[in-house]
Amino acid sequence: MSHERSNKRIDRRTFLGGAAAAGIVGVAGCSGNGDGDGDGGGGDTEVIRWHAGGTGGTYFPLSGEFEGIIEDNTEYPVEVSSTGASVENVGSLGGGDADFALIQNDIAYFARNGEGLDAFDGSPVENLRGVATLYPETIHVLTNPESDVGSLSDLEGMRVNTGDLGSGTQVNALQILESAAGLTTDDFDEQNTDFTQAANQLRDGDVDAAFVVGGWPVGAVEELATSTDVGILSLSDEERQAARDDASWFADDTIPAGTYAGIDEDIDTVSVQAMIATRSEYDADIVEAVTAAIFDNVSELSIKTDFISADSAQDGMSVELHEGAARYFE
Repeated sequence: MSHERSNKRIDRRTFLGGAAAAGIVGVAGCSGNGDGDGDGGGGDTEVIRWHAGGTGGTYFPLSGEFEGIIEDNTEYPVEVSSTGASVENVGSLGGGDADFALIQNDIAYFARNGEGLDAFDGSPVENLRGVATLYPETIHVLTNPESDVGSLSDLEGMRVNTGDLGSGTQVNALQILESAAGLTTDDFDEQNTDFTQAANQLRDGDVDAAFVVGGWPVGAVEELATSTDVGILSLSDEERQAARDDASWFADDTIPAGTYAGIDEDIDTVSVQAMIATRSEYDADIVEAVTAAIFDNVSELSIKTDFISADSAQDGMSVELHEGAARYFE
């Protein structure tokens, strides 16, 4: 991924509050003192703490599949935790409370370089390291059909769920709304919940639109589309270009027709990249063993199988590799 990027930053009190709640402010740059730091393998009792995302997205079920593969092919048990996803997970790695986590490549870049978001500005998470990139994370802009939303600019004055406070979804939503439609949080009623609650809000008519970021098909969106009428906004060429111009990590993406019930046309949108991250001080032998277990056994996965492979696992990598991962891929 190109490291060229816009100088624009999201500078909003609401994001700072969410990031603080997620445990980011004050831990960025910490080295961490969690388990698995010292004895070259940790022994049979070493438990790998793996932080995923909300249960309605892709991170959590995919992490569950990784858990099974790792436990079947190494000596290490894995404990998968549901979290607020990318930004919260960076804080957990930075503070040593997680050993591995799934995050977005743009959030990884912000955190490692101490820029782009107020939560990281001037306080890089110096121990953040990459393991592998996985698959495109597609931005879904879900709409209530009764709200008459035909473009991003139509969301002015509406109730918009931008994702959990401090999540990568919220970051992406606000980037896209500002760059492609000139909208800030002063221009709409921002709501913040996880994927599953956002889907419930749409079903109940409590919001006009909701952003969901995840590899299609996203479970919460599938469930919503089968139980109620829902739209997915197709971004115009100009809106996608504006998002790409503002942030180089966005790439054009398309949700194929038929992916979700009732969505019979291709949906043009943009995406970022999902990745596995760890912390620099975590044992290199464990990182190598985990990396090998996953990428030597990708045939055992049932989620995102068209994308996850050793051959593409460094595409879009936005931070330095951990020594253990480098041993495997190099």
